[in-house]
Amino acid sequence: MPNHSEIYRLEPEQYDLLISKQPNLLERIQCIHNLEGQDVIDLGAGTGRLTVPIAQQAKSVLALDASEAMLRVTAKKLKNANLNNWNIRVSDHRKIQAEDNSADVLVSGWSICYIGSSNVHGWKENVAATINEIKRVLRPGGTVIKFETLGTGVEFPSPPDFLTGYYSMLEKVYNFQNTWIRTDYQFDNLDEAERLTKFFFGTDISEKVVREKRTTLPECAGIWWRSF
Repeated sequence: MPNHSEIYRLEPEQYDLLISKQPNLLERIQCIHNLEGQDVIDLGAGTGRLTVPIAQQAKSVLALDASEAMLRVTAKKLKNANLNNWNIRVSDHRKIQAEDNSADVLVSGWSICYIGSSNVHGWKENVAATINEIKRVLRPGGTVIKFETLGTGVEFPSPPDFLTGYYSMLEKVYNFQNTWIRTDYQFDNLDEAERLTKFFFGTDISEKVVREKRTTLPECAGIWWRSF
């Protein structure tokens, strides 16, 4: 399995190309909370897959990520879109670099899972600390919306074993509502599908793509949300 931390640090543009093959999720967010006139934090913003469309709708957006390299890509995309209602900061989920009661909405896409994995020592404490920080930065009644993986290469939810504890905490301890969607990758051709899936998911997925001649790679994602 490729080292995602190294990818985020050294190859953010290639990662951005991969996720550009997935659908825009703005409509999903808007169905949960209307972003018009809202101050938004994107926690684990990466290369801006959520930040850029959110900035086109919201009053302001603060993009936070542990990888400065990823945030540079986000900033470039926001500038190219002629947007000026944004800011970026390097930040840890367990100590969010934002003021108390500074956001109406906080979104997080495929990010908290990295410290909420049962493969990580202290994962329960990580989740608890992150939730407490989210509560701190949200205004009263503010909404948090999280996207996390429910499996790549599958047509129905099949969450990794190392994330089921985290997901259970969200639902049973913190009372999040949840649903799931498909976030399939649509590649231009088989060569691109093989190259990009091997880059991020490793040989098991890329070999399956080649074997089955797939230019569409199915993926499932969970959405968890609640207001505080």
